[in-house]
Amino acid sequence: MNTVSVLVVDDQILLRQGLRKLLEIEEGIEVVGEATDGLDALDFLTAGPPPDVALVDARMPRMDGRELIGRMRREHPGVPALVLTTFDDDELVLGCLRAGARGYLLKDVPPEELVAAIHRVAAGATVLGGPAAERLVAALNDPAPPAVPREVLSERESEVARLVGAGATNREIARSLFITEGTAKNHVTSILRKLDLRDRTALALWVREHGDRPPRGGARSGNRSGSGGELLAGVGQDVQDGDGVRKQSGALGLTGRADPGDAAARGQE
Repeated sequence: MNTVSVLVVDDQILLRQGLRKLLEIEEGIEVVGEATDGLDALDFLTAGPPPDVALVDARMPRMDGRELIGRMRREHPGVPALVLTTFDDDELVLGCLRAGARGYLLKDVPPEELVAAIHRVAAGATVLGGPAAERLVAALNDPAPPAVPREVLSERESEVARLVGAGATNREIARSLFITEGTAKNHVTSILRKLDLRDRTALALWVREHGDRPPRGGARSGNRSGSGGELLAGVGQDVQDGDGVRKQSGALGLTGRADPGDAAARGQE
C-alpha cells in the first residue's frame, strides 16, 4: 500500500492534534502538516511539496473550507480536498462540492471509514458520507419543478439565484451585491416561494436547468465603471450536465447598486 501524505486543516487545536495521532498510527498514512485555517493552509501548500490529500474543516475563521477548496482548485489542482466537519446542512454540502471538494464526511465517522476515504480520495475517487449523500440523492429525486418563466423573478432575484447556484452563502451574496445579509435571506425566501422549491439545494439544481436564460431585461454588462461589484470566487466553476462537463458563466455583471429592500431588511435585523 502506498503511503498517502495528508495535510490537516482545522481551527481547533485539540481536533487537529487528535486527528494527527489517529492517522499516524494507521499504516499507509503520513500527516505532513497542520493548518489552523484556509490562509494557513495556502501558505503551507505554497511553501513545500504538496500533500496527497488535504483534510479540511468546513467552518474556520479568516478563510473557511469552501473558499479554501476553491482556491486550491485554481492554485493547487493536484491536491484533492476531503471535507471533515460537524455540519451537514445543504448550503455547506453543496457549496463545498461545487467549490471542488472530492469528499464530504462528518466528524462522527468511524476511524476506519475516514482512513478508507483518504485513500480513495488520493486515488481519484469521490467520497460522500451518509448524510451528505442522502441530501444530494433526495434533491436529485425530487420531482422536477415545472418550467417557470424567468420573468417571475425580479432582476435582483435572478442575480441572487445564480449566486445560490454557485454555492454562495447569504453573507457572500450580501457582500457581492452590496446588500445586507437580511435582504439576501429575504430574496432567497422569496425565490423559493415563487418557484415552489423546497430549499437551496433544489434552487441550485433549478438554476443549473434554467440558468442559461438571461434575466428579465436581457443580460447585463459586467465591469461597469465604479461599480466595485466583484463576483464571488468559484462562481465560474465547472458543473456536470447530461451532455458532459460545461463551463458555467461567471460573467453575471453584478454591480454595486443599492437594493430597495435594504432599509426594510435592516429594520428586521
